Amino acid sequence: MLRRHRATWRLAVGSAAVGLVVAAGAVALAGPWDAGQRTAERDHAATDALRDESDTERVASTVAAAAPVLAPLDGRAPEATPAAVERAIGRLLDSAALGDGAAGAVVDISTGDTLYRENARSPRTPASTVKVLTSVAALNALGADHRLATRVVWDPEERRVHLVGGGDTTLTDDDLARLARRTAEALAEHDVDRVRIAYDVSLYPREQHHPIGSGNTNIATITPLQLNAGRLDDSSSGPAPRSDEPAADAARAFAGHLRAAGVEVTGATDTDRAAPEGAGELAVHRSAPLSSLVERMLTHSDNDLAEALARATAVATGHPADFRGVDRALTGELEKLDLPLHNVRIADASGLDRDDRVTAAVLTQALAVAADPERPELRAALTGLPVAGFTGTLQARYDASGGGVGDGAGLVRAKTGTLTGVNTLAGTAVTGDGRVLAFAFLASGTDNGEEAEAALDAAASALATCGCH
Repeated sequence: MLRRHRATWRLAVGSAAVGLVVAAGAVALAGPWDAGQRTAERDHAATDALRDESDTERVASTVAAAAPVLAPLDGRAPEATPAAVERAIGRLLDSAALGDGAAGAVVDISTGDTLYRENARSPRTPASTVKVLTSVAALNALGADHRLATRVVWDPEERRVHLVGGGDTTLTDDDLARLARRTAEALAEHDVDRVRIAYDVSLYPREQHHPIGSGNTNIATITPLQLNAGRLDDSSSGPAPRSDEPAADAARAFAGHLRAAGVEVTGATDTDRAAPEGAGELAVHRSAPLSSLVERMLTHSDNDLAEALARATAVATGHPADFRGVDRALTGELEKLDLPLHNVRIADASGLDRDDRVTAAVLTQALAVAADPERPELRAALTGLPVAGFTGTLQARYDASGGGVGDGAGLVRAKTGTLTGVNTLAGTAVTGDGRVLAFAFLASGTDNGEEAEAALDAAASALATCGCH
């Protein structure tokens, strides 16, 4: 209890790392945090929570037309120096707990200066820190307001309703129920009360299993139509048992809701059939905006959503929505942002694939680009990062157990990455002088995951508490 009060006090009085708002050379807290985003921003966004969409759909949230999360520094905070950063973290990153040694990079977000590099351009397995690149690429290609649409279309010749997947892995049973009610209303306008049903997953070339293997609790079959990411329990994040046929399950659930809305459904309800060209739209469900999806994906390390957003990027940029297309699409967007892609290979968008290769340099540069005041559309790649000791995959880390790790609570925001023998961390920290630093630490060959995480957390906390000038 004492640790939580101590961390809460620290967050309230000086943890602008949480808000990434820098003014007058000092960091000021902009408001409490809720699921990776400032509550103040959510309150502002709530004023636009009901958009007059053509389908009259209530949407979950919107992107606020607010000031950038990261305001320009005025230059009065002392600049960090490479020598000071080396003194703060060099020894910590040499820890035996980090296996073969950590590759690392630290960049001053305000100046763009590299303050620390250790094998910074050496390719390493990133695990889930690759989601930082997925986020930046998707936001750059699609825009923060983009929404994933699950549509219902009508084939009058076959008297068939097609449920068309749009890649929204956040689709819930309540969403399907509302979609079914609107579909029933549209059918009634055409004097139709008896239909057949099919589902359409043609947005992707084919349904795919991740290379990690089918039946894995970390990710469902990759398909553009899924109900709660194919989860078979009541969870919304983390590992869970998954359906073997998530698209068919969604279609069956939709059929049940359509019957409840007064429409007679005949024949099989799990037929996979693409809708004919020109089929008329009856109803549509739109996801939360991409900015919110990115925040959810980063905060909870949502593998299904990462792969879905990457495929949306592929479709939007003219590439096939498969693993090869994802590599080309994400790489293309990162090239547009002038990120250093030498030695980078994106085998998947979630980080589950051990064949991914990323450098500490590209991760820190991606974070710096997301903080650019001239690129507000990328900001969710920062606001979605878990807050040390408070949210997402960092909620249970950065306690006061010793070694100074707890000093980073509320001051460090970072994406975690964990595979057997691989531990990574990439995010931002605010120094004692109020400089916002982007960092990336990539360790492989680790033997003890908990000890490796503690070593990475200690290095990030050292950045957050050092004067570094």
